[in-house]
Parts: sequence; structure tokens; C-alpha cells
Amino acid sequence: MKSWRPENASGGRSSHRIYWHLGRCILPLLISGILVLAVSSAIAQEHHHPPQDQAIHERFYSTWMMPDNRNLSCCHNVDCSPAETRFENGHWIARKVGDDGDWIAVPPHKVELDRESPDGRSHLCSALIRRDDRVDDRLEVFCFIPGSGS
Repeated sequence: MKSWRPENASGGRSSHRIYWHLGRCILPLLISGILVLAVSSAIAQEHHHPPQDQAIHERFYSTWMMPDNRNLSCCHNVDCSPAETRFENGHWIARKVGDDGDWIAVPPHKVELDRESPDGRSHLCSALIRRDDRVDDRLEVFCFIPGSGS
């Protein structure tokens, strides 16, 4: 009795089938990896830093401490972004540039008064704070600096 081997079953073409099958498995993984890199790159640029201001913003954000607690950093380059702003009824209202979400009232103790904006634009450091029960999700402001034209 002959033992069954792939080359006996396919007439010597088993190596071609293995490579074809392997290619079918690897190609989708390769495409997925490229898509993940493209999406993560888009997310990283979501803060809308103009390329010419990227280095200025990184330097500013890395040294910006909370106005109400100078021992705590505002963002570590993660939660800060140029912001759209309005001044209504004696209070700042802001949202990050490109964010189509709600405007947030900036608490007065979070407004930076001791430094100037590095590029003349307003900047907001904030993050969505999620609670375990997801009922009390809220956007928290860490720091805000009005632009020179605001």
C-alpha cells in the first residue's frame, strides 16, 4: 500500500499550493498592518498642529504646568491641542481645533496667566474622564491658554 503524500496527491505541485495558501493568509495580515499604521498616524495628527509649529508645541507642552498646581504637568504632549475659543459672559469656552464635539467651559483656575502662547493661538489640554459605570463621563480641563488675538 502506498503512503499518502501531498506530492502523490497533486502530482508534485504541493509546494505551489502551500505557497499560494500561505500568500492568501499573509496578504490580508500585511494589508491590515498597513491600515493600522495609517489610522494611528491619522489619530496622532488629530491634534491639528501645523507642521511648522510641531516643535514649538512639543517644547511648550512639555514644560507647561497646571496653573492651579505648578507641580503637575498639563499633558505630557498627549492631551493638548490648539483650540477654538469664545469669551462669553466673562468666561472662556473652548474646544480643540477640528473637534466637532461640544464646547467646554474653562474653569477660571485652569486659565494660564503667567505664560504666553508659543504661537499666538489658544491651546487647551483636556481629556475625557471615564468612570467605571460610564454614567459620569465628562471632559476635564487641565490647562488653557488664550491666544494673543482672543
